[in-house]
Amino acid sequence: MPDEPEVPGSESTFPSLLDGAVGALESVSEDLESFRRIAGDPARSVDERLESYEDLIASEVGDTRLSRARNLEREHGFRQLYLKFEGGNPTGTQKDRIAFAQVHDAMRRGFEALTVATCGNYGAAVAFAASLAGMRCIIFIPEAYNTRRLEEMKAAGGEIRRVPGDYEAAVEASKLEAAARDLYDANPGGANTLMQLVAYGEIANEIYDDLRDAPAAVAVSVSNGTTLAGIHRGFANLYRRGKTSRVPKIIAGSSHGKNPIVHSYLKGYDECRDLNPSAVKETEVNEPLINWHSFDGDWALDAIRSSGGFADDASDRQMLKQARVLKEREGLSVLPASTAGLVVLLDHHAKEALPGDRYVAVLTGRR
Repeated sequence: MPDEPEVPGSESTFPSLLDGAVGALESVSEDLESFRRIAGDPARSVDERLESYEDLIASEVGDTRLSRARNLEREHGFRQLYLKFEGGNPTGTQKDRIAFAQVHDAMRRGFEALTVATCGNYGAAVAFAASLAGMRCIIFIPEAYNTRRLEEMKAAGGEIRRVPGDYEAAVEASKLEAAARDLYDANPGGANTLMQLVAYGEIANEIYDDLRDAPAAVAVSVSNGTTLAGIHRGFANLYRRGKTSRVPKIIAGSSHGKNPIVHSYLKGYDECRDLNPSAVKETEVNEPLINWHSFDGDWALDAIRSSGGFADDASDRQMLKQARVLKEREGLSVLPASTAGLVVLLDHHAKEALPGDRYVAVLTGRR
């Protein structure tokens, strides 16, 4: 076993929440810095560390901005269209929600290290969340992938392991490492799926808090399907509790022909079926969306169908164009891949006008 590294996050490098899409590593207030010192101190009691880590989560994760896209409304003929911008999270995407939730769970259960596979955003989120808890984070990355977030993972103390093959192979390698070395497994599609769904369900709660009811539909870009399934689960829970008058239709968008969830929906399959791995090729634009196996695909497919929603493809060109439009019209700098759900919503409305109502698209920050 290699020597234990220095406790990550020993310097004040907490990202500030900015109006823009990318969080910067900057000094934090003395209150938050004290929470970080306590949470990352293994000499403290578990209860004391957990309490401080919970304060960090409450201060820095979630409660992201929901803004009305009036310019897009006028251009496309919507009554009300809202943009839920997840770029306000510490590392710029919704992945922070499940990263912090799982690090908190790992601390509670006595783990000293965790592992995850990634192609970029999730690895950055988990590495950062782990650094604030003083935990080791072992990150598996496909050897052929060149993510811009690699240096960010390293700066947060992430230990990078390159593995042959694709993302799915990296997940398998990470899971085997977790089992062999008693590490916390933070990968999708495993024992922690329900926790991940609950964490993403907070997006639904926040939309409800702002709108005081569920919108007619929520558009989400999909890869593994966890975010989409979690949002649906959150709204279904609100509806069962009598908080909302309805469960919104769930609209999914992903890279053209390269996502099992969308492909299975369009083909009318009862379950989410894998794609041919050799047919799935990444580009700089579609990389966050593509995979031949969606780990939470069945959850996502059920969410789309049970809500009366729909799914469709978006091309790289469409996603790039939509990202430019959002920058020009609404002042948001977003990850082009995160516009896939919005692209599908707008395309559907252009072909078959949706009822005059309120609609929400979930977007993430540019990296």
